[in-house]
Formats: sequence, C-alpha cells, structure tokens
Amino acid sequence: MENQNDNKQQKEIVRLSISEAAKLFGVNSQTVRRAIADQEITYIIVGGRYKLNFESLVKWSQRHTTVRNKMANKGIGQYVEKWKISNPLFSPNPKTIIKKPADTGDTLANKNDLASKPNPSV
Repeated sequence: MENQNDNKQQKEIVRLSISEAAKLFGVNSQTVRRAIADQEITYIIVGGRYKLNFESLVKWSQRHTTVRNKMANKGIGQYVEKWKISNPLFSPNPKTIIKKPADTGDTLANKNDLASKPNPSV
C-alpha cells in the first residue's frame, strides 16, 4: 500500500534522444552533445543511444541565453502564440480570473511608518 503512494509521488521521467532534443530546442545536435560532455545534462544509455532527461534539458536551456533564444525562435517556442485560445467560446471568463495586485512596495511596516509621522499639510 505504501509502495503505491511512493509511485504516485514520483515524477514521470521523460527522456529524449539527442536529435529530438536538438529539434525541440532549436539547436544543433552538436550543441546538445557538447552539453552532455560538459555534464550539464543528465542522461542514460539505452541500447547504445543517449536518452536525455527532459527536466535537465529545460534547466540547461534556461541557464544559457543563446539556447533560450533559439528555443523561442527556432524551437518549440515559435508555436507558443498558436497555443493561445482564439475561440472565445472556450476562453475563460475574464471576470472569473483573479488578478494579483501590483507590488507597489508598500509593506505593512511602510504603512505604519507613514501613519506615525505627522502630516505637514494639517
């Protein structure tokens, strides 16, 4: 019983080949191989082929500006605009979306300081 709960809590590991990773992130396969050689990406070898951990690929791509930009322009990021819902029938109602208040830098301590100071206009 406890073993089943442990399995549910573990993340599903997604693994990609070098060529799949290169296409997905919009870089050359040599760039991915260089990252493997520099031990920036975790991997296993299955049947003589590298299988790269997707989570480590994403972290690697976000650490390197050029890879991040290539992913946005040549990789999977070029399709992000197409992911947005264009049909208002299936879009969420804007009234139901809870907006976070903008951070103005006013903390409770700042408000207390302002309240304790005398108002010069009075």
